[in-house]
Amino acid sequence: MKAVITVTGKDTVGIIAEVAGLCAKHGANIMDITQSVISDYFAMIMLTDINGLKTEFSQFADQLAALGKEKHLDIHAMHEDIFNTMHHV
Repeated sequence: MKAVITVTGKDTVGIIAEVAGLCAKHGANIMDITQSVISDYFAMIMLTDINGLKTEFSQFADQLAALGKEKHLDIHAMHEDIFNTMHHV
């Protein structure tokens, strides 16, 4: 099972480290990552393997969102199948 994590907001030092650290803490393995900084704005999409998740997915997603709020970022996590369904034409 996979999840897609998106992060957007004002660029600051350590965004990737913070999100990756939370993934590691909960057993989500980062499979792929892409990020861009445009002017002062940060955007990232991360694909994670959540088969080894040590908590419920909803709790993991809530903790990512809370991290985003704390860091003034917008962080969302969703199952890959939901992401694919939402973006299927």
